[in-house]
Amino acid sequence: KNRISKMTTLDLSKNNLAILNPKITNLMLLKSLNVDDNQLTPGTMNPITKLSKLKRLSANNNLLGRPQQQQQQQQQQNHSSTNVSEALPVLPKGLKILLLSNNFFSSIPPTILDKSMTSLETLDLSSNHLAVVPEQISNLSALCELILDDNSIVSLPSSMGQLKRLKTLSLKRNQLTANPKTPQTLPKELFEDTPLIDLNLHGNPMTSTQLNTMEGYDTFLERRRQVKVKFLANLDACGLE
Repeated sequence: KNRISKMTTLDLSKNNLAILNPKITNLMLLKSLNVDDNQLTPGTMNPITKLSKLKRLSANNNLLGRPQQQQQQQQQQNHSSTNVSEALPVLPKGLKILLLSNNFFSSIPPTILDKSMTSLETLDLSSNHLAVVPEQISNLSALCELILDDNSIVSLPSSMGQLKRLKTLSLKRNQLTANPKTPQTLPKELFEDTPLIDLNLHGNPMTSTQLNTMEGYDTFLERRRQVKVKFLANLDACGLE
């Protein structure tokens, strides 16, 4: 038992879990937890709040953002009047990596954007149903990498400029456009006030010409040229035609 309590890494992926066992809180030294590919729904992850040493949480391919309507219907069947559960509980403050792709989120759970989340460096919310990135994204002051591929995002808030460590932003296959009515769907603060060098916009309804006309984009290009990072393919167009 003593050996188990000293465990630092736990992989529970592909186990058909519908709930996280509360006894997981006995693993006080746990640093990395993988619960990918399960059946976890809103309110079933509550024990992770107490895992104070947790640095990496991977919960891809679950049902954490399952539409609340289904829950409410179930609650009516159960004759219970409890409030709909939070998709995610309060997260451990030391968390550095949070991977939540393919979870049916229609909005970013507020606990992710809490002011206490100042250690978070990598956030993956790809393959969800997000249309909006809230201004509170700026609370994630340590964020280096933000992955939002395969959502329905139409624009980003100017508060993105407060992410002073953001280097990688992936927005492949979203709904970012640039037309005379909304020429600046990517705020100039993102280009001018962050250290962003890796921006992927592949598969958005926007051309590289339209991107080039955005305010601040030339500052971003200059910064990239100075870095001369080899892995940055298609340097000027960010994956756009």
